[in-house]
Amino acid sequence: MWFINRAVFQLSLAQALMMSVNTLLITASAIIGYQLAEDKALATAPLALQFLATMIGSVPASFVMQRIGRKGGFLLAALIGLAGSGLAMLALVEQSFVLYCMATPLFGLHTAFGNYFRFTAAEVAPPRQRDPAISLVLAGGVVAAVIGPNLASYSKTLLATDFLGSFVAVALLYGLNLVNFLTMTLPRPPNPSISHNARPLRVIIAQSSYLTALLSATVGYSVMSLLMTATPLAMMQQHAFSDVAFVIEWHVLGMFAPSFFTGRLIQRFGARRIVATGALAFILCIAINLSGTTVTHYWLALVLLGVGWNFMFIGGTSLLTETYTEAEKAKAQAFNDLVVFTSVTLASLGAGALQHAWGWQQVNLMVLPLIALSLLAVLWLHRNPSAG
Repeated sequence: MWFINRAVFQLSLAQALMMSVNTLLITASAIIGYQLAEDKALATAPLALQFLATMIGSVPASFVMQRIGRKGGFLLAALIGLAGSGLAMLALVEQSFVLYCMATPLFGLHTAFGNYFRFTAAEVAPPRQRDPAISLVLAGGVVAAVIGPNLASYSKTLLATDFLGSFVAVALLYGLNLVNFLTMTLPRPPNPSISHNARPLRVIIAQSSYLTALLSATVGYSVMSLLMTATPLAMMQQHAFSDVAFVIEWHVLGMFAPSFFTGRLIQRFGARRIVATGALAFILCIAINLSGTTVTHYWLALVLLGVGWNFMFIGGTSLLTETYTEAEKAKAQAFNDLVVFTSVTLASLGAGALQHAWGWQQVNLMVLPLIALSLLAVLWLHRNPSAG
């Protein structure tokens, strides 16, 4: 099952390496920002700029790969990531918040290309294995759950400057992915002539299934990003950094470990039911966050937050792949990721300010209406399948 084909396995490995970097940054970036910034309310700005670059880069990344192919785009992404790790090391040596804010967008651009791993898996897998292929590529994040936070924790003081060793590790991970991409066999770019058969983007977006898929992925990712980014800041007031790393490690496990079976669950129960289950996991997560602030509370809530994201994001991706043709995929996927990562950017940027101004409980309460909206949308589509 794991080896649907070699390309899916390599895409899963690419996901593992990319997400190892991202989880390291999630664990450490807000703290690095807090140390470097004079205005502590800007602590999450570097992470937000990373997500902003992912947002801005998602559309051109899709069209670049339409022209030069998936493999060419992924190779370019690896080089961008290596440049970002070098700039981050310079920023830490110089203790420059501005330089660090220039480095993190390069990580975001790498992720803008890497977010298409899941769509690439759907393209290279046999038709009946599409959902498991999407799910198994995201399962590569299980490796990231172990590598990322532990790299952040153990490499923090490896060199004379705090976290400098972490970005040496980041450069190594990007280098390994560069080798991985060089050995991949992926489909060539599509013939430009097929674009004449594509529907206008507004027609694709107007489909109820497309809108529900977009809402599921957007709410799932933005709510997860907001609470995940705010968690280290909330925990710093009462708990040690090692506790933060422990909670983030289990959160990422919650995000990706279900991927070993999420695809099969979608095949059996349908993407709509899986998305709804993810929304319910979010609601339970918030209930736990509101009930206490021990490490156990944070741990259990963040595991549920990860599971909720997994079901909503993979379910939303599965729904989305049913709404466009080969000729339409570049613009349909690009618009989806543009909206998703616009919301993620706003959530990440707002996390520090909201946590600073309102506190942990209010941050949790404010996302409940978004979860309810997504849940209602997918339940309506489930009851009215012909509307899709």
